[in-house]
Formats: sequence, C-alpha cells, structure tokens
Amino acid sequence: MIIKAFLRWAETATASDRAKAATALAKAFLRSPPTDEQHRAAVHAMIHLLDDPSALVRQALAETLAPSPMAPRAVILALSEDQPDVACHVLTFSPVLTDADLVDLCGRGSAMARGLIAARPNLSRSVAAAIAEVGDIGEILILLENSSAHVSRYSLKRLAERFGREASVRNLLLAREALPAEARDLLIGHVSALLAQSGLVRSTMSPSRIAHVTREASELAALTLAKETQSEDLPLLVEHLAASERLTPAFLMHALCSGRIEFFAAAMTYLTGLEERRVRSLMATARHHAVRALYESAGLERAICEVFAEATLLWRDLSHRGGQMGGESICSALMQKFKRNPDRMSAVDELLDLVESLQLSEERQLARSFASEAAIAA
Repeated sequence: MIIKAFLRWAETATASDRAKAATALAKAFLRSPPTDEQHRAAVHAMIHLLDDPSALVRQALAETLAPSPMAPRAVILALSEDQPDVACHVLTFSPVLTDADLVDLCGRGSAMARGLIAARPNLSRSVAAAIAEVGDIGEILILLENSSAHVSRYSLKRLAERFGREASVRNLLLAREALPAEARDLLIGHVSALLAQSGLVRSTMSPSRIAHVTREASELAALTLAKETQSEDLPLLVEHLAASERLTPAFLMHALCSGRIEFFAAAMTYLTGLEERRVRSLMATARHHAVRALYESAGLERAICEVFAEATLLWRDLSHRGGQMGGESICSALMQKFKRNPDRMSAVDELLDLVESLQLSEERQLARSFASEAAIAA
C-alpha cells in the first residue's frame, strides 16, 4: 500500500521531489530483507521510475544503487544504457554488471560508455581486451591510465599495433614493465617509420641511405630486446620477427656474433621445428658436420651454413675458455678463415661483408670506451 501511494504521489510531484523520493526508495530497498513484501514492491516501483521523463530521478536511482551488489539487476541493466550522466555511476562502479555485460556494452555502446567502463576499478582482462579491440584513442588512454586495470600481454600488443603511431599511447605503453618484447618492437618500428618520413631526415639523407639506417636501427633494437627478454618470452619474440620476415641470415648471424645465444637458439628451435633441448645440445656439444646439418634444416643455404657452423664453434670455444661472448673475437676469426671472392659476390661473401661491418662496429665501440676511460683517468 505504501508503494502504491508513492506511485500515485509521483504522478503530480515535481522532478526534484521525485528524485529525493527515488533516493529514499532505493535506500529502503537496500536495507529491507530480500524476502520482505515491501522489498519486492520496491523493485517494481524502481522499474516504474526508469520511465520517468526527468533524468534527475533516474540519476538519483543510479547514484544510490551503483555501489551495492544487492541492487536489482533489471534496474542496473536499464540504467547502464541510459544517457551518460545517469549511466556513468553504474558503468563505473556497479558490481552487478558482469564481465559479459560489460563486453556487450563495449561492443554496442558509445565511446562515452567505453570510456566509463575503462575507468572501472580492477577491470578484468576480458573487458580490457574488448576495449583494446574496439576502443578509440580516448578510451584507450583512459584504460592505460587505469593502474588497477588488468591488461593482458596480448591486449598490449594489439594496442601497439592499432595506436603505435600515437605518441600519447606509445608513451603509456612503453612505461609498462609488462609490455612484451614483440610489442616494444612494433613501437620501435612505428618510431622508425615516423622518423624516416620526417622532413628533416628526407632533406639530409637519400632514400637508400634512409632505408639502410632504418633497417640497421631495427636490427639493433631487436637484438637489444632479445638480450633483455626473459627466456620464456623469447619464442614469442622470435615468432613475431618471423611473421615480419626479419629472421634473415644476416640478422641471425648478427645475433650469433653479438652473443645473443639464448635468442639464437630460440630462433633455431622455431625454424627447425626441433625441441629446444635438442637444439641447445647440438649447438653446445655436436661436431662440426652435425651443427652444419642443424642450420641446413633451418632452411639456410648450404654454403652459408659453413659460416654459421664455424661461428658456433668459435662461440663454444670462447665460452669454454671464459672469454667475452661474440663481438670482435668471433668476427676476426671468421674473417681470417673465410676469404671473399672479389670477382663474384656470393651469399657467403654478402654474409662476410656483414661480419666485417660488425667487426668494425665493435672496434669503434672499443675505441670509444678506451677514450672515455682515458678521459676519466686524466
């Protein structure tokens, strides 16, 4: 009878009074026992108020019910799709909305709705993934600034793919320690492309020079990532580089001569299809012909497999003697063992050109270090 009287009164009351009454009704509902008759009647009354022409009434309901897990689901679902000033409380805080509800709202809701959902405390991985797939830059920035949101590695990579050219998104992604190496590589690629297209670079360098510098920087960045990436994450980085056709013989030789043995072994595992333990065993203990056969099974040309096998044995010898991995020692030994043909550039000669450039780069780095140490000592 009290609820019926309330509804009759609501027909003539002002919007402000109806909003106050809606707040009181919602509070009474949350305090009453679920089995109470008045409790059930209050639900019907609140559903009736969902059709109130004044947003103030619906907003009063949303503000009162949003924090409670006991709020009626039918009312919460309706409020979540109301206009933004009504839905904001429910979308941001209501524990009644399930992950499935939020994913659905992300898919068919507005950008404003996705932004409100992205700001929810402790946002789940599935909802964050939905926002990462369909959200615009505004919602993505809110998601990345939400420190309590659980964003998966896959979602971070998708964001790098979709918004890597946007500096604001890129900076927030790079600030995350959990950002996977393949996502970092994507971001580096975006930066390289933007620099290559800049007016300053194009006015000071020829197109061929820009392409060479960009490719070289990309390789060095990938090798740096390979060094910093945890062993269990290396297969994902290798797969990413293979998908972009960057596991070239030159890149693999660069990795081997630079001492990125963990990454190199992961690459060989991917290319050969053998077990990682088997690949590591062959690299560490097998004879020359078995190591060469390993690289042939990875799809490398037979001629250059000899160079790879020799570089592997040199690395093995250095590791047994406790020497420095890679760098000048391996490059120098390879240059002494293999002689280039000046009249005909074969695959081996091209690979040896790379080895020589690596050797020169190593020597320049050593010279810089020596000069720096001398200056400090002086």
